[in-house]
Amino acid sequence: MATLRRRFAEPLTLWFALLIGLIGIGSIGGLRTLLHGLQVTGLNDRVPWGLWITHDLSAIALGAGAFIFSAAVYLFRIKRLEPMARPAVLVGFIGYTSAMLALLVDIGRPDRFWHPLVYWNVHSVLWEVTLCVVLYSAVLAMEVLPVVIENRFFDRWPDLRKAGHQLHRATPILAVVGMGLSLLHQSSLGATYGVLSGRAIWFKPSLPVMFILSAVAGGVGLTLWLTIITGKLRHVRLIPHEVQLEVSRFVGYLTLAYLYIKLWDWAATSYYSHAPGTADALSRLQATTPYTLTFWWWEIVLGLIVPAVILLYRPLRRNDRALIAGLGLLVFGVIVNRWNTTLSGLIAPPDWSPGVLGGVVTAAYSPSWVEVAVTAGIIGYAWLAFTLAVRYLRIYENPSPERG
Repeated sequence: MATLRRRFAEPLTLWFALLIGLIGIGSIGGLRTLLHGLQVTGLNDRVPWGLWITHDLSAIALGAGAFIFSAAVYLFRIKRLEPMARPAVLVGFIGYTSAMLALLVDIGRPDRFWHPLVYWNVHSVLWEVTLCVVLYSAVLAMEVLPVVIENRFFDRWPDLRKAGHQLHRATPILAVVGMGLSLLHQSSLGATYGVLSGRAIWFKPSLPVMFILSAVAGGVGLTLWLTIITGKLRHVRLIPHEVQLEVSRFVGYLTLAYLYIKLWDWAATSYYSHAPGTADALSRLQATTPYTLTFWWWEIVLGLIVPAVILLYRPLRRNDRALIAGLGLLVFGVIVNRWNTTLSGLIAPPDWSPGVLGGVVTAAYSPSWVEVAVTAGIIGYAWLAFTLAVRYLRIYENPSPERG
């Protein structure tokens, strides 16, 4: 009994219990949504996208590291980055499956999830995003499957093991297909907002470029962040220190490039553009949402400037604690960017409202407990999948003892 009590008190057991609890709560919220529809959420006709879509866009963006490392290792033959390929593909697969779980409850009619695959609307950006996400998720599944089959549990099925090796040989082809699909839908997610002529603040051609850059920086950053933290918890170094420094420097340059384009976009297409409707749209956005605070302090300062300094200043980059903080802030900045684009853009009214005090009518939105529960359940699934994969699969192939 004492041994059993000690086992249940172990940190890993408590961690599993927490995650399973989150999944259970999320399952209750998901079932309630399936039974009663979107009326149990805080969504309405003026704010049809809320917490779930924001989570969906964040998960897809933060899964972008998969196509970067797959292309680098299997297409461009940069073999020194190979230790990062498997964790990146795993993070990408978990991110995309998390996004599809959020979409399953958000579409309102989950029984019709297959309609975009059969009834093609070639004039819709969202149709292209849906098709690419489904196909790229299949590509990620095929890249993860050989790693799963390597587990000793499958030793009893040698034919299955051979099939896994054959599938692994097709990885270069999967890398090419995955890179094309990922670039298409990452940019098209930005184009979804960039074609909204009724929302002048987002009606611009720069959003697809910024969505790609932020996704690549955030996706690679998240993979490295998880790798360092996992190594710290296991008291080993999961990837060579030289690879860690090289990848972190690469993320730093990506962050700097994204920061430059972000500031250029703000100055050229928003603040100093003097385009009809743009300045008015920006003033409405600032009057009805905390956009000034979240954009300048959360997204620019905390989410880009501070990470860029940490990732590009060599003494800080070589410090694991500073690196963890910088990468975590970068991931936070990408999430805030998706939140700003989705929710702030919908809550701000398309035009001023004459006769109304203050001249503006805002669209109220507050996520219900069902939305929070489902989101918590999806996050619990993501952490549980990553924990189990790192524990039972050869995600990191050659760990070494941590020094100092």
